Amino acid sequence: MDYDIIIVGSGHAGIEAATAAASKNHKTLLITLNLDSIGFLPCNPSIGGTAKSQLVFEIDALGGKMGYIADKATIQKRMLNSSKGPAVHSLRAQMDKNKYHEIAKKELENTKNLQIFQAEVTEILTQNGKVTGVKTALGEIFNAEAVVLCTGVYLNSRIIIGDFIQNSGPNGFMNAKSLSASLLKLGFEIVRFKTGTPMRIHKDTINLNEFEESAGEEDLPNFSKQTKIKTKNLRKCYLGHTNLNTHQILKNNLSRSPLYGGVIKGTGPRYCPSIEDKIVRFADKERHQFFLEPEGLETQEIYVQGLSTSMPFDVQKDFIHSIKGLENAWLMRPAYAIEYDCINPLQLKPSLETKIVENLFCAGQINGTSGYEEAAAQGLIAGLNASLKIENKPPVILQRNQAYIGVLIDDLVTKGTNEPYRMMTSRAEHRLYLRQDNAEQRLTPIGYNAGLVPKSRYLKLKKQQEEQQSAELILNQILSPTTELNQFLIENNEALVKSGISVRNLLKRPNIDIYKLNKKFNLFKGVSRETLQQLNIIAKYEGYIAIQNEQVERAIQNEEIKLPVDIDYSKLNGLRLEARQKLNKIRPINLGQASRISGVSPADISILTIYLKKLEHQKKNTD
Repeated sequence: MDYDIIIVGSGHAGIEAATAAASKNHKTLLITLNLDSIGFLPCNPSIGGTAKSQLVFEIDALGGKMGYIADKATIQKRMLNSSKGPAVHSLRAQMDKNKYHEIAKKELENTKNLQIFQAEVTEILTQNGKVTGVKTALGEIFNAEAVVLCTGVYLNSRIIIGDFIQNSGPNGFMNAKSLSASLLKLGFEIVRFKTGTPMRIHKDTINLNEFEESAGEEDLPNFSKQTKIKTKNLRKCYLGHTNLNTHQILKNNLSRSPLYGGVIKGTGPRYCPSIEDKIVRFADKERHQFFLEPEGLETQEIYVQGLSTSMPFDVQKDFIHSIKGLENAWLMRPAYAIEYDCINPLQLKPSLETKIVENLFCAGQINGTSGYEEAAAQGLIAGLNASLKIENKPPVILQRNQAYIGVLIDDLVTKGTNEPYRMMTSRAEHRLYLRQDNAEQRLTPIGYNAGLVPKSRYLKLKKQQEEQQSAELILNQILSPTTELNQFLIENNEALVKSGISVRNLLKRPNIDIYKLNKKFNLFKGVSRETLQQLNIIAKYEGYIAIQNEQVERAIQNEEIKLPVDIDYSKLNGLRLEARQKLNKIRPINLGQASRISGVSPADISILTIYLKKLEHQKKNTD
């Protein structure tokens, strides 16, 4: 059978890739190992969080599905880092795990131009270095102009619990046994990574009185502009801590740990260690925190966030029962580690097309990342760029100064990763500009021009931008030092004014915000809360934003200096040996990307700049 685009895998990357390709009016086939694993949340039953919510808002701004599905499956919401600046404000929502899967599956089943098929893909078919389709374990061959691999943690995966090893994917789902061999045959470098997930406990066997309640917050925004419903906090989470007895039980059994006994060969995520790894790496700590999080409205399963482990099941029971409030806890599902294959992301172009096989794209954990949000972000870009490639149009490549998605992909294809990559705010040098609250302003025009965002949404954004431009003029309005104004300042513990003061400067004061000011003086009559939020940030962080904008402009200049695709860096005099090797391997597309490659120094960039100027001079003389 013939298709325009085939998506392999139906996790968060696969969902975005499939819906993006189908929405571009391409005949799309999604092949999944199991229809029951569509949109599955094998680990934490949540979406968003620090740096991850920025990705979700950006996916939505580009026309993706994750935020929309998450809003419909939310059972609790909180805004993380709300006491800090807006650059790190991060929405986090608990999901009803089963509902998320149901909504995702329904979304795919009702997507025009998309067909879904359950099978194991065993081989990538190519001809003359270009992908032609895939072959399944059933012997079926499906032809396509482009293929997107979104295989998650299922490639040659195995579950590890102590000395028990099971060749399967998460939650007992079957794994992909043959595809890794096909990739190796095509010339891909395969690496082995590992991640883990905690146990699930029956809620009725927990003494919740021994834990600190962590309730949700009201009046928080939705992830998606496409969601009309107002989400509600329907469940509570709870905070707990391990103790010295817990740690001693784990220490006494380290010899039985697959992690320390050499059973686990894959590299795990440094920023999300198992509990046995924590007690070794942070031996001075007397306790480690964890959260008890509900998995849904129709289940009693509680996810124990923070206590992932691959210890034998009897050790898991012993250390859980050593924690106050969990003495009688019934473990419904044991914790486990999972090892799986992925490719070296340095073999990818910034479009997420592979350098080895033309029209073959990769997205998600196959690229060495961890996390639902990171996977979904890549899936959307890969699905979009696969569509653009067969349309003979240039790819959408988001820059580091445009989006967290740009940072994520640039890090992968430029620097690679030697452990499961996790998005963090510290990775984004322009994070004051790349906020979750302005994702739509930054990216919806790009999504619209790429054909993923409908015109109605784009026009709505333009209207809001016009409202913001008009309202910004009010920031320059001068307020007289009236009795009413000074009384307002006294009430908010701010110094009195003796002469006129602009609204802009008033908002720079730490105890004044635009909401208080508008409530008192009604300066922004009829202006939406969304626009008020933007104005408040503009006024308070004006100086910092100006500095960041200058940095962005400088970065753009380097990104615009393209590098010829046929440069043989080994023949460039002046470049250090390491720089020659790295540049020839990664093949950066512009000077900005070249400057971010580990092992390429500023002196090497100067040599490249001189070389490019010579090329330009020679071209002018030839013309």
